[in-house]
Amino acid sequence: MDTESYVLDVVEVVEETADAHSIVLRVPDELAELFSYRPGQFLTVAVPSDQTGIVARCYSLSSAPGDEAGHQITVKRTPDGYASNWICDNLRAGDTLRVLPPSGIFSPKDLDADLLLFGAGSGITPVMSILKTALRRGSGRIVLFYANRDEASVIFRAELQALQEAHPDRFTLVHWLESVQGLPSQDQLARFASYFTSFTAFVCGPGPFMKAATSALKGLEFPRERRHQEKFVSLGGNPFGDVEEMRAAEATIAEADDHEDTDAPALGGPVALEVELDGEHYAFDDYDGDKPVLQFLEDKGVPAPFSCREGNCSACACVVLEGEVRMLHNDVLDEDDLADGIRLACQSLPLTEKLKITYNG
Repeated sequence: MDTESYVLDVVEVVEETADAHSIVLRVPDELAELFSYRPGQFLTVAVPSDQTGIVARCYSLSSAPGDEAGHQITVKRTPDGYASNWICDNLRAGDTLRVLPPSGIFSPKDLDADLLLFGAGSGITPVMSILKTALRRGSGRIVLFYANRDEASVIFRAELQALQEAHPDRFTLVHWLESVQGLPSQDQLARFASYFTSFTAFVCGPGPFMKAATSALKGLEFPRERRHQEKFVSLGGNPFGDVEEMRAAEATIAEADDHEDTDAPALGGPVALEVELDGEHYAFDDYDGDKPVLQFLEDKGVPAPFSCREGNCSACACVVLEGEVRMLHNDVLDEDDLADGIRLACQSLPLTEKLKITYNG
């Protein structure tokens, strides 16, 4: 992924519900390859702010790769959420939006697999992209459990019904309304998921819902490789700013006292770094380990993915195959992710003289 941001035309704004709008963006032909994406990925969006100039937010793509209409993100208002309210109140067809290319790892590796999808509220957004793509390109069965406050808050209601009618043999849709059934409990989610223990699960929604659904899957012994969740933390920094400005901010972060493992010793020597990215192999023997992996790769011209640079999203996630790192900050990876060797390159400093990482999943 390129590190540059791009201004895209807004071609349509769709009012999905009273609180949720879909924004359709036109990607010009010359940027088509750069903005190609996998189902479940997100865009990082720049929203103008009188106080800070720009606030950055990550919004999942609800469109499916290949959709003729364009790249679509869906934004739901949140209480006191400046960015979401600005987008819903101000964006119209003919406007423009500044974005970073697609990122994220919340995406199926096998579209032919049987999929168990859990979405709640606006958490349906990346799930919708996965659902449409799997129905279009895959062959497996798909089950969607979709929880909402009430019937009026169901995003994509008509589109989901149309998909169910078009694919009755492959797609099962289950609506859960808090106004009728109350909040879904872990036990209720576990009973539902118990019928689909051979499926690959994807979970997205508010924190309590994701915790309950993920705990239910763990209780049913869904293996880690078949259990995925998406998590966003509101971004505080500005990934759209000047590169030197961002690096100065990173240096300040590195010197702070309130990060994880700050007592870990500095390496104090060159690191042999190997990187696998998009089918390419890179090797360096002049990495001093004095800056995060992402920053070193950028200095070397490697197109490593990133978005927030703060440890608040999964855009820069990589897998450590050999060696060890310590992360300065992490608000998105859980214990299972860490056990699988997943790390955030924007926050990772090497602890060993040899380090090998992959972005290839």
